[in-house]
Amino acid sequence: MKKSALQIARASYQPKLPVSLTGPVVAVEGAPTQSVADRDEIKTLFPNTYGLPELTFERNPNPEVGKPVNVGVILSGGQAPGGHNVICGLFDGIKTQNRDSRLYGFLMGPGGLVDHDYVELTADIIDEYRNTGGFDIIGSGRTKLEKKEQFDKGLEILKELDITALVIIGGDDSNTNAAVLAEYYKSIGAGVQVIGCPKTIDGDLKNEVIETSFGFDTATKVYSELIGNIQRDCFSAKKYWHFIKLMGRSASHIALECALQTQPNICIISEEVEAENMTLDDVINYIADIVAERASRGLNFGTVLIPEGLIEFIPAMKSLIAELNDLLAHTPDFAAMSAEEQRRFVVESLSEANSRVYSSLPAGVARQLTLDRDPHGNVQVSLIETEKLLSEMVATRLEEKRAEGSYSGKFSALHHFFGYEGRCASPSNFDADYCYALGFNASCLIRAGVTGYMSSVRNLTKPSVQWIAGGIPITMMMNMERRHGAMKPVIQKALVTLDGAAFTKFAEQRDSWAINTEFVYPGPIQYFGPAEVCDQCSMTLKYEHAAK
Repeated sequence: MKKSALQIARASYQPKLPVSLTGPVVAVEGAPTQSVADRDEIKTLFPNTYGLPELTFERNPNPEVGKPVNVGVILSGGQAPGGHNVICGLFDGIKTQNRDSRLYGFLMGPGGLVDHDYVELTADIIDEYRNTGGFDIIGSGRTKLEKKEQFDKGLEILKELDITALVIIGGDDSNTNAAVLAEYYKSIGAGVQVIGCPKTIDGDLKNEVIETSFGFDTATKVYSELIGNIQRDCFSAKKYWHFIKLMGRSASHIALECALQTQPNICIISEEVEAENMTLDDVINYIADIVAERASRGLNFGTVLIPEGLIEFIPAMKSLIAELNDLLAHTPDFAAMSAEEQRRFVVESLSEANSRVYSSLPAGVARQLTLDRDPHGNVQVSLIETEKLLSEMVATRLEEKRAEGSYSGKFSALHHFFGYEGRCASPSNFDADYCYALGFNASCLIRAGVTGYMSSVRNLTKPSVQWIAGGIPITMMMNMERRHGAMKPVIQKALVTLDGAAFTKFAEQRDSWAINTEFVYPGPIQYFGPAEVCDQCSMTLKYEHAAK
């Protein structure tokens, strides 16, 4: 396979490890843990893996030679930069403990475990994927591990290959599956450990000891480069308003981070919209007022950042979508109806308030709200063209302002959606190091004999040698939520906190960004050069941990 100059150069990059992981380690137990909410329910559902202590790793003054171990690994869910380095770190970790250890990758996600589709990952394969983007080493998938038959079928191949530990690399839902699997295997004495690794570019899998999910740093730097390029063009042409939708269904971390990096004229934060009980009209008026004010200064151009999940955070829309989710979950023949029959069925089946909201929407948007749900039962908000909906409504509002005599500018909108562009980028130095450390750390959790834990590497604003390695029980992060019309245990998503340091910094500056043109152009990710250019973590992480 032909390689680019960058691929060849990156293959020789050696990720940096925390000092505590550069030799034999010993696990130090902290206090017992509890789930973030719904403690009685979570404890009842996870009697064998609830209440476990946090772990940290320290250098072991009395090391013992490790026994060979066979480990399985799964990439689950959407791609995120650095996934390959998690696997490389895991491989190097188990080989460091004993050179006869073996690593098996299950192909195309959790389905590979159930279908017994796997490959042994040897040094030759691993070395081809160091510091590269994508998940193509073994592929990924969205099969949910939630049924006893799946667990038992997976156990057959684990026993056949003498695999005693399984590492699941995924987001909140995938790690919820890991917790359920760990509990089941523990309950039947299967002798298989299950360890999770925190992956999602959305940035919503985090807490005090999971400071960030891997891939977020790289993806936001890629998006910020693209936004910066658009802003440079915008400032050059001076005649377009660019409406840019960014990934982030359940939280606005990506939009917030990109705003901090690029200083757009407008950035909508979904969590603020919900907290302020804003209507769709409120959002439209906010944007239109800024467009009009800039036009009064002769500035008929600008940029608007929009998180893809915005629609779900507008209270009236959130209520509508929640009822739609339940309705469609219990209407299996919905897809067989014609578009006209579907609309009539929805209007007649919803509560009066939600039916009124649904009926008021443009036909295209209403249709998009009833498209097939994702595997977790959620509306696929990435398919809703929110950026076009907002720009069209803003244009209508501006014409009303023109009729009122409060607007005399020109408004021409262009639309963008940045999603897949960032998911498989070559990882930044931060993500290359962080992911390698997460994988190596997972091998230490396996050596410690624990199950139902997530690999945790923190103190991430410091140089990597000062990072703190360990693990936290996955149940510690869980609560109960409604999925597919029923209450299920899931890892609680971390939303943007409006009193948090990152949002506060944004809020302090956005009024100036709105009226003035203070664009920042981050440029592409840098891999070689001074540390202040190449090794910086995300601005969100810096602000969140500045005082610690």
